[in-house]
Amino acid sequence: RLLEEGKAYYCYCSSEDLEERRRLAIATGKPQKYDGRCRHLKEPVKEVNPVVRFKMPHKGQTVVDDLIKGTIEFNNEQLDDLIILRSDGTPTYNLTVVVDDVDMGINYVIRGDDHLNNTPKQIQIYHALGYPAPKFAHLPMILGSDKARLSKRHGATSVMAYYEMGYLPDALVNYLVRLGWSYGDQEVFTKEELIKYFSFKNVGGAAAVFNPEKLLWLNSQYIINAPTEKLAELVMPFLIKEGIINERDSIDKEWLMNAIGTLKERSRTLIELAVSLRYYIAEGVEYDAKAKEKFLNQKSRALLIDLREGLASIDDFSHQNLEEIFTSVTEKHGVKLKDLAQPVRVAMTGGTASPGIFELIEIVGKEKTLRRLETAVKAIEA
Repeated sequence: RLLEEGKAYYCYCSSEDLEERRRLAIATGKPQKYDGRCRHLKEPVKEVNPVVRFKMPHKGQTVVDDLIKGTIEFNNEQLDDLIILRSDGTPTYNLTVVVDDVDMGINYVIRGDDHLNNTPKQIQIYHALGYPAPKFAHLPMILGSDKARLSKRHGATSVMAYYEMGYLPDALVNYLVRLGWSYGDQEVFTKEELIKYFSFKNVGGAAAVFNPEKLLWLNSQYIINAPTEKLAELVMPFLIKEGIINERDSIDKEWLMNAIGTLKERSRTLIELAVSLRYYIAEGVEYDAKAKEKFLNQKSRALLIDLREGLASIDDFSHQNLEEIFTSVTEKHGVKLKDLAQPVRVAMTGGTASPGIFELIEIVGKEKTLRRLETAVKAIEA
């Protein structure tokens, strides 16, 4: 159609000829654009498979009313007669996106500002085909911490990669929307709030810098605020992936939710949450070497033996009952609660960081607690 209406033409120039003309343009300080040699050819060149070039107007201006950057004017004399069909008959990007957007009924094109220079070319193709151009909004680019364009060397660049790293979808959406856009000092938004408050007027013009630490913090906020029941569903694939459970294992949902409730404020990703759940779920624990050396010793041996004896005497592992047992042991030995709690924490988790010792034991349960305390005593005696 464009050929029939004289809005495009066949070009027979070889790549060697084009390269030679490009070098000459550079040497003479002229614009590096096609010189229109085939623009007015009346006869085809035999035995040459031509490309098809769009006949760009050489006078006037093409105006882009950008929703973010405002009105931008391009002089048509600087626009190239771009190739819209290769010699093998395949269309090029600028023609393809216009035809596809028309076919899909697209009325807003929102993309990175690295495509800004393509916009006047595409507007001219819309007009040549007889269609109104959509509204354009060109967002600032996302840069790495070194201010270079974001790429794989800066870390993960695909959505699925962030899912596999344990990021919540809503947290990633929140973070990406906030890159280059703001609404006061608010950082955390629900999807409903993003839809309500987002406006191109509040999109900045400068490139945004991708900050992995900020994304990690934001993800932690989403984990803290997420319903525990939802987190129980989201963490399951990561428990399997980390080898903590297998697909055939069944876990009581209410028990899992209680365990997650003690960990969600300590977990920045679903992977961290899954790894922390290990010491609730696993039959045994692996001791951190430094923690074992410092807290599992002859001094704590008697404490752990008496605590195990006291816990074995009760069936109700409520917070109140556990506190009474711990108090009786500390008073008997004349030590403070922390002197007992840290050895117990190492015995229960293998390390020195965990939720409160009473809620930890309450969720782990009597059977596993007694077994882990016995294992710790044997480790001291070994």
